[in-house]
Amino acid sequence: MASGRINEIFKSIQGEGLYQGAVQVFVRFSGCNLNCSFCDTDTGTFNFYDAGDTLRKIDRLAPYDSVSLTGGEPLLQDDFLREVTGGLKKRSKVVYLETNGTLPFKLAKVIDCIDVVAMDFKLPSSARLGSFWEEHREFLGIGRRKIVFVKAVVGENTERADIEKSIRIIRDIDKKIPFILQLQNPFEDILRKKAESFAYFCKAKGLDVRVLSQLHKQLGVK
Repeated sequence: MASGRINEIFKSIQGEGLYQGAVQVFVRFSGCNLNCSFCDTDTGTFNFYDAGDTLRKIDRLAPYDSVSLTGGEPLLQDDFLREVTGGLKKRSKVVYLETNGTLPFKLAKVIDCIDVVAMDFKLPSSARLGSFWEEHREFLGIGRRKIVFVKAVVGENTERADIEKSIRIIRDIDKKIPFILQLQNPFEDILRKKAESFAYFCKAKGLDVRVLSQLHKQLGVK
């Protein structure tokens, strides 16, 4: 049985994306393959759990709408993730994967046990990293086998050219895939007009686009 590095397991409301406001159990995986400029998640501390331990902790937090596997990047621990998601599916639970969308070959190993894929596009101008356009394209092609939506952080440095590239990838895969423009915290009010201008452009290209803040931070919860 594989063991996993888990930062915390807790129940709260989903603050981002299409499932904003849903009551979820969050399993926060430690470790990430990226270092985005806007990341405020501390996953440096962790405990080792096997799948049985993890599932029992999740069970004790019922009732909830779904289980969010988040991070960090859960797909870095794909063998452990496979065991946990398999256990959740045997319990008939809705499995929600939050991911940076850069590891398509690992997503392919677990996609059968995932119900919802909340996938980030790491825009180079926002995340201050290199580009991952081809990884994102391949990842989205696999993710569309289930419910999938794309999130992209809009910050002070976000460039329209990155939004245009995102639009092309989504349209090439399926223009019905929702595209969430996530306002960077704590600059929501300053960025709203910028994000809305991006949203109008996306809408003109036929995308299902939304502009959202991080609800959990507004409410002061995890």
